[in-house]
Amino acid sequence: MARRAFRVTDEMREQVRSLAARGVRQEDIAAIIGCDAKTLRKRLRDELDRGMAEANANVTGALFDKAMGGDTVAQIFWLKTRAHWRERKEPEEQIPGTDAKSNPPVVVILPDNGRDSGSPGS
Repeated sequence: MARRAFRVTDEMREQVRSLAARGVRQEDIAAIIGCDAKTLRKRLRDELDRGMAEANANVTGALFDKAMGGDTVAQIFWLKTRAHWRERKEPEEQIPGTDAKSNPPVVVILPDNGRDSGSPGS
């Protein structure tokens, strides 16, 4: 017996886009619209991608508005994630043998190569 073809409607496309925008898992979206997750990804890939992109754009816009409105936490988050700002901390405890005082100077003695070091090109 042949498998029945899965028919995609405009209403279904909008529902998938909306659910993807809200972060609903693809397996759950597939169950809601009545297909396998693999079929969902194959037949409605654009709607899944568009929904996630729209959600990211909306959240980014809201975060940006909060940061520009003076929300210090939003400003710090933005700078750390978008401008790659980082906080630097000194190590709390030195690792034994890593401080300059515990490492004696190293002297390297090179063999004489027979050149006169006083005049170039000799």
